[in-house]
Amino acid sequence: MARRQITAWLTAALLGTTLLAACSKTEEGAASTAATTLDKVKAAGKVRVGYANEAPYAFLRSTENQVTGEAVEIARVVLKRMGVNQVEGVLTEFGSLIPGLQAGRFDIIAAGMYVTPDRCKQVQFSDPTYGVGEGFLVKQGNPRKLHSYEDVIAQDDVRLGVVVGAIQVDYAKSLNIPDSRVIVFPDAVSALAGVQAGRADVYAATALTVADLMTKTTPDDGLERAEPFTDPVIDGADVRGYGAYAFRNADASFRDAFNAELKRFIGTPEHAALVEPFGFSEAELPHGVTTEKLCAG
Repeated sequence: MARRQITAWLTAALLGTTLLAACSKTEEGAASTAATTLDKVKAAGKVRVGYANEAPYAFLRSTENQVTGEAVEIARVVLKRMGVNQVEGVLTEFGSLIPGLQAGRFDIIAAGMYVTPDRCKQVQFSDPTYGVGEGFLVKQGNPRKLHSYEDVIAQDDVRLGVVVGAIQVDYAKSLNIPDSRVIVFPDAVSALAGVQAGRADVYAATALTVADLMTKTTPDDGLERAEPFTDPVIDGADVRGYGAYAFRNADASFRDAFNAELKRFIGTPEHAALVEPFGFSEAELPHGVTTEKLCAG
């Protein structure tokens, strides 16, 4: 009987040691994965960033055939300080950015993506680089008198245009706008064309996106920015979105190294001069809002 007990104890001890070793290897493997991406981009001197062609955050400047925008240009500065000199853009529909990151198509999302609790469950966000309100793009003269989401709700035949995967989809759901009245477009340029063609009565986007689109239109296009405009109120608070960079969950060390340089850059005169051409000013700084707070909702 004693021999059986000793054998059982030895078996249990051996099993426990094996499990501890397995856990240790798993933890080491996770840490190795995180370090691998950081080491890889440093060794290559190149990083791939996913973007969705939405100005002023990240877009292709056709005259130079180069990806640019607030998110991309800040990333260039930060990554260069980390020893990575080349940024390669990977064009992706906004709604496919997180799946593309997780699948390894690129190493960072640099698209001005808002930090939200749901997205925080899927990716690791950097510190925010900006905060901004909302805006509407409408037909010239604003025939439906749309100056807020409440105006959309009040008229049950108004069709709200949004970009697939964008935060405005969530706003519409939170405000109980029926799916049948939400027209989803692949990107901002398609949404603009959709309003022109009458497929949607209004395109909802960030205030900076709408402002940038208006710089690319002429009076003949028959569009205007809805002014004045009132931001939506959701869960008792005025909506203001905060954009950041996204990394794979396994790449926390990459995110932390990026954050360290980002903190030294955001809010400096160099940062202000870099983003001013894209329509960003001191008013769009995060002003102390943290990713931890945004992830907590």
